Amino acid sequence: MTTLLEEIQAYKEAFKQKAPEEKQKLMAQATKELEESGVAQGLKEGDQVPDFILPDAKGKMVSITEELTNGPVILTFYRGGWCPYCNLELKAYQSEIDSIKDAGATLIAISPETPDASLSTKEKNELEFIVLSDEGNKVAEQFNLVFKMPDYLIEIYKDSGLNVPGYNGNDDWELPKPATFVIGQSGKIVFAEVDSDYTKRVDPSKVIEIVKNI
Repeated sequence: MTTLLEEIQAYKEAFKQKAPEEKQKLMAQATKELEESGVAQGLKEGDQVPDFILPDAKGKMVSITEELTNGPVILTFYRGGWCPYCNLELKAYQSEIDSIKDAGATLIAISPETPDASLSTKEKNELEFIVLSDEGNKVAEQFNLVFKMPDYLIEIYKDSGLNVPGYNGNDDWELPKPATFVIGQSGKIVFAEVDSDYTKRVDPSKVIEIVKNI
């Protein structure tokens, strides 16, 4: 079975073959500028998780505090169902859902998409875990993950037919950096991975090992 990182690498290679060079150059520039800006560094290991409640894909309110009473939580922030790297990550987590449950953990995925868009993502990828809608990136802000896309990147997305605000129910073109946190039952973050490069993700197997050792 191929790993998430192998699937991402294969997708990146295919993208390099077909995408115009100028587009690739500008997208790489945006990633570099975001990294150098120092914004949205994310919460760190040892930080206390913010207390939040968000609606799931069907509108049911989910409390992080209540979920932590059942065991540790794996929390992954993704950009949206329109992002191929996010979909690869969500599918990889779905394939490991039994291992996550066996480790006594709950998996929660969060994006700024509206509940309707989140439901589409959940159904498309046949996800059996909690998918939450963080409209306006309010919780992502609490995790220090939010950045505004530069104008030239917005134009690239528009040219590609990607209407990010349409998925998010607003027009601010703000996104969270993809991030993965493992939260112990005390609410303390025991693992944090935040990257300015949206093509980089943590393999679920690594996260599961961390949960097992809490």
